[in-house]
Amino acid sequence: MQNTELDPVLSETLRKAGKNSLTLVIGNKNYSSWSMRPWVAATAFDIPFKEIRIVLDQPDTGNRIAEFSAAGRVPVLLDGETTIWDSLAICEYLAEQFPDRGMWPQDVAARAVARSICAEMHSGFTGLRSAMGMDIRGRYPGQGRTPEAQGDIGRVCEIWEDCLAQFGHHEFLFGDFSIADAFYAPVVMRFRSYQVSLAPALQAYCDRVVAHPAVARWITAALAETEVLPDH
Repeated sequence: MQNTELDPVLSETLRKAGKNSLTLVIGNKNYSSWSMRPWVAATAFDIPFKEIRIVLDQPDTGNRIAEFSAAGRVPVLLDGETTIWDSLAICEYLAEQFPDRGMWPQDVAARAVARSICAEMHSGFTGLRSAMGMDIRGRYPGQGRTPEAQGDIGRVCEIWEDCLAQFGHHEFLFGDFSIADAFYAPVVMRFRSYQVSLAPALQAYCDRVVAHPAVARWITAALAETEVLPDH
């Protein structure tokens, strides 16, 4: 994997690079929870890709992202002439392109639940997102505990408890690491930063996520970043 800062002429070059070259456009690793999900998923399953990191909240951020996607948001995956935006769509695309990697659980029922909890994370938990933004470098004990955030924390814990008990064998949510764990990895980061108290089994799950090589690589890179974005 190659980490490349965005160049003004890079977009056209990448689009001509050929079908076997995946490029993932992301935001700051410290702050961009949406970017973290497909990056961790691709890294965890040894899918090679080039990386373009765009610093968020800069005067030229919108123009830089627009070179890759009209949606104006990261992450964006480029595969030759194909552009995929949105973290869930990217993960589904990767699972289709690399069916041998087992990115979703093999069991039909487990796979259906995994997709359900990813869709729920994708479309919900606005209270948690608003009050407890991802900041891997930061520590905010006790902050962000709005009623809406507390409700979302309770729902996340319910999901984790059910999946670990029913499918996970108290390892990852569905036994082996999957897209579902990548999707909830930013929540683990939030719980660490805001020091959310968890039941021992759930804290152990968080510890396993943090220790996963793909997540650990993201955390290391986030800690090395120097940008400070107050709005995040």
